[in-house]
Amino acid sequence: MTTVSPRPVQPVVDDVAAPPPAMRLRELVFGAAVSAAVRAAARLGVADALDETPTTAEALAVKVTTEPQPLRRLLRALSCYGIFVETEDGTFAHTPMSRMLREDDPNSLRYISLWCTEPWTWDAWPRLDQAVRSGESVFQDLYGKGFFEYLHDDARESAHVFNRAMTTSSVQSAQDVADLLDLKGVRTVADIGGGQGHVLASLLEKHPTVKGTLFDLPGVVAKADPRLRDGGHLAGRVTIVAGDCRREMPVDVDLYVIKNILEWDDESTRSALRNVVEAARPGARVVVIENLVDDTPSMKFTTAMDLLLLLNVGGAKHTQKSMTDRMTQAGLVVGEVRPVNAYLHAFESVVPG
Repeated sequence: MTTVSPRPVQPVVDDVAAPPPAMRLRELVFGAAVSAAVRAAARLGVADALDETPTTAEALAVKVTTEPQPLRRLLRALSCYGIFVETEDGTFAHTPMSRMLREDDPNSLRYISLWCTEPWTWDAWPRLDQAVRSGESVFQDLYGKGFFEYLHDDARESAHVFNRAMTTSSVQSAQDVADLLDLKGVRTVADIGGGQGHVLASLLEKHPTVKGTLFDLPGVVAKADPRLRDGGHLAGRVTIVAGDCRREMPVDVDLYVIKNILEWDDESTRSALRNVVEAARPGARVVVIENLVDDTPSMKFTTAMDLLLLLNVGGAKHTQKSMTDRMTQAGLVVGEVRPVNAYLHAFESVVPG
């Protein structure tokens, strides 16, 4: 017997005609409601509870321990944006976006969704005008301390979400980086500010004769990818070094990879690049990998992250020109700039002789 799936009700996002400006602006100013709805669904585990069979709000409510009517309202709101879909018989089904709220999805954005909607963000966003006026983070005024100090001291759960989000992002992009980079002639590579070392692990797995160094803060490298630690199958080819690239660079290799860390204030970015140039031998390659805020497919996401960086650490995402300028000012000779994926670009450079 052939089973016919219930036909979905078309969500608002599928309408052919664009909404008039007044309606679109009303939708935009309620953007916080959309963010809150995504966060609520992620925290409740709605996507994890929904399998491949369209399900009623009542049945889902039992699984996630909520009241059925408020849950239906939440799902209806999310369906307007293509996150879940309501079918003609009143059940709800998955969409490509709702599946990415599942923790077990290979492309999961669950922790990134939670990170971008953590409680501190709701305190910080209303002060964006203050940050725009001053060009500085609002965190000191809000909490009496810097952003990372606040996470460590006062928001351990948020720090955990941050770490999971960064791990998810790194794991998902690591193979793209490994596929892009040509390591011909490279014997040693360092992942600078490399977090748990997912990019380094992917590079070493693809290039079995290359040796690697993971360099990041002590508390970060202590939780390095198991493949790189004692007992891991790559451990014999890896050196793990703790430190802060803004203060020192005790690493001498053929290739330095610096991914998604040059987003601090300008002086910190300059210090990190300058330290690499001073430590590297002439002819060493330096590849900087960053999100850009000019002419990329991810402009809406990246420009929003740019504003969030202004709020929390006084940092910024880069344009291609600003990144090239920072690298050139540090003494690097910048070459080709290539897309890694829809979100990242790689800047090739060498240390001059």
